Amino acid sequence: MERPDLRNLPEEVQAYIAYLEEALLRLQNKLAAVALATAPEPETAKPELSEPPTTIQVISISANGLAKRTPRHLYGRQRRGGMGVFDIDLPDGDAPAHLAIADVAAHLLLITNQGRAFRLPVTAIRETAVRDRGSDILSPLFMRPNERLAAVLPADSGSQLALASRKGWVRLIPQVRLGSSLIPGLSFFDTAHWGQIAAACWVENDADLFIATRQGQAIRFAARLIHKNGNLGIRLDGEDEVVAVTAVSEQSQVFLLTNDGKGALRPMDSFRSNKTLGAGGKAVFKTEGLVTAVAVQPQDDLFLISQSSKIIRFSAADVPPKSGPVQGVNCMALRNDTVRAAAVAYLREM
Repeated sequence: MERPDLRNLPEEVQAYIAYLEEALLRLQNKLAAVALATAPEPETAKPELSEPPTTIQVISISANGLAKRTPRHLYGRQRRGGMGVFDIDLPDGDAPAHLAIADVAAHLLLITNQGRAFRLPVTAIRETAVRDRGSDILSPLFMRPNERLAAVLPADSGSQLALASRKGWVRLIPQVRLGSSLIPGLSFFDTAHWGQIAAACWVENDADLFIATRQGQAIRFAARLIHKNGNLGIRLDGEDEVVAVTAVSEQSQVFLLTNDGKGALRPMDSFRSNKTLGAGGKAVFKTEGLVTAVAVQPQDDLFLISQSSKIIRFSAADVPPKSGPVQGVNCMALRNDTVRAAAVAYLREM
């Protein structure tokens, strides 16, 4: 059963419901611990998996650079709107900031807010159980003052990397410049003039880019229109800022996610591509807190992680597609919590 919107109830009723939910969660965790302690030996225990065992890893990274990886098949699929399970165990003052999904044999491409790029083998991140502590991955990179990760994605996954700044500027970087010969920390973006990096994605030469802002505005245009030195991709109003960029086609759907756990699917055949760059955005979501936007297909799975390290996996097909601006549907049940990041598990090969 999907958790309803409780915001219109009296505060004391909301508090009582939150108390009951917390008590239920504690009881579930206690029962799970008892079940684990009395479980049969591994060779006879047959856990129910949402997919066959795979080498694909779910990588959780905190704002302070603590990271862990866990095989994707260990995350059970839930229904949209569920509570999720606890994932990376972080110290006080830190919180999840990024989710990435990559094969254990691959590399990750780390992009900082100052426009610098690093490659990191997935195997350099410690493999753990679903609920476990992360280890530091940033200290060996010698980060600058006030530098942090802005985007984490599988390396070598497209012909060009699109970098988008908070101020709406965008630039394409050929994959060959980001390959195995990449000089660690090489800068690819003039953040002093164009603003700090907000997001990145891989894009093919014949694809479009979809850029979304925190206030639910978006623009779509052909990637080939971008000058080699970069362009203004979207014109922003007031205090708005870019939060996401993703590659799309006419057949794509974009999953839009807000910090209060609401989500929506927007088919691209209902969102016209602009013929030029730098125009104002069009409303795609009624929100002041858009977190991300990622291209998906109905057969894919979505992973969401919250401020308190709760993670949920559900099918993109659970989210109804809408052709206009919406308020979204509940994708994750939150209590005094916010959604921080999302990632797509591409299951089209299964």
